[in-house]
Amino acid sequence: MNVAIIPARGGSKRIPRKNIRDFCGKPIIAYSIEAAKKSNCFDHIIVSTDDEEIARVARDWGAEVPFMRPAELSDDYTGTIPVIAHAVNWINENIGNVKHACCIYATAPFLSPEDLREGLQLIQSENIDYAFSVTSFAFPIQRAVCIMPDQRVEMFYPEHFNSRSQDLTEAWHDAGQFYWGTSQAWIEEHGIFGSLTAPVKIPRYRVQDIDTPEDWLRAELLFKAWWLDMNSSLETGDK
Repeated sequence: MNVAIIPARGGSKRIPRKNIRDFCGKPIIAYSIEAAKKSNCFDHIIVSTDDEEIARVARDWGAEVPFMRPAELSDDYTGTIPVIAHAVNWINENIGNVKHACCIYATAPFLSPEDLREGLQLIQSENIDYAFSVTSFAFPIQRAVCIMPDQRVEMFYPEHFNSRSQDLTEAWHDAGQFYWGTSQAWIEEHGIFGSLTAPVKIPRYRVQDIDTPEDWLRAELLFKAWWLDMNSSLETGDK
């Protein structure tokens, strides 16, 4: 059995009620639920939350909320892996045996059903623990600088001052959309970033981490531009 698990606690501090806040016309969690449904990858789409209002909104958009997340897994310091491990254990005990579980973040409006299917194909066909979304850095990280306490700058890698961008290894980072994992990897809390993990590459224009009000505004602007472009392509028949 394959399941989607969407962690969505109620205690967001920087953007209050972030997981169900209106984003371009619907609660932002609705985009994650809809993408999961359209992917046809899952036997169950489950939201793990400690909040009754989030649970109600999730059910309204077609997800299941068969349990409420315990308080000890709902504070500001609990990581993603223990939350998903708790959900996988609960599903194994109460619904059926989980083969693969996909953690989908509630604030991922650019999530694509095709990317979810690619992640499932990877974890089914390769001997790996995880497959997750990544995107490339827009600038070579080897030429990054830091601002020192005296407000001067230093390079992190001064040996690359004269290196051409095209000669440097391209770097990638977590796109913050989804993580496919085997049931065993989640339950045993294996680390995600390692040699038993495969990447699903996402273009930068479909990636925006949403942690601050500024992030939210930028994500809405990107989404509106992307949505307009998508509709324009459909109307003109562009592929």
